[in-house]
Amino acid sequence: MRILGIDPGSRLLGFGCIDWVANSIVHVANGTLKLANTSGKAVIPLEERLFSIYEGLTSVILEYQPQVLSIEKVFFAKNPVSALKLGQARGAAILTGRIHHLTVAEYSASEVKQSVVGHGGADKEQVAKMVGLLTGQHQFATADASDALAIAICHAHASRSVAGRFPALHKAMNEASGRRSKKGSSLAEALGITPESVAGKKRIRLER
Repeated sequence: MRILGIDPGSRLLGFGCIDWVANSIVHVANGTLKLANTSGKAVIPLEERLFSIYEGLTSVILEYQPQVLSIEKVFFAKNPVSALKLGQARGAAILTGRIHHLTVAEYSASEVKQSVVGHGGADKEQVAKMVGLLTGQHQFATADASDALAIAICHAHASRSVAGRFPALHKAMNEASGRRSKKGSSLAEALGITPESVAGKKRIRLER
């Protein structure tokens, strides 16, 4: 199964593509669509950026041919204008996926962190470290790209193939995401990788 993860944004949109094959994660690609300047007021109108999402993701989908588009759910932001723009960017990404007949799956930020790291309160650096261990990729142009890979990995964790091969893990993930917020198992732990295994290692530098 080939999964395209999307970390949506109206200025930067991260994407990460993986294959889930024989209980293993295989990195395919990752990158960032730069839709507008990242500091100050955006000079490119939002409608043009939304169209750029369609064009950019269409190019990615045609090149890598994923079957699933996994995307982060909308969250409640302090700035309602920013939340609205993020929602529009998500909509453009989801619509692009459906135009190309991809199955769409949505996960909250806490579900993604729970799945990859083992607890929903992990920070971006912890997520990036675990993504690096799971994919073998340790350099990302932006945090959006590593986050997108994490979102793709989250779907691999939640997929039926994982449920069939790791039923106890799948049950723990459902309990953590649906009925409790306590620390639980992650896909990394199921594959024998834990946050403790990377303690003391050099920090990953993420550039924006």
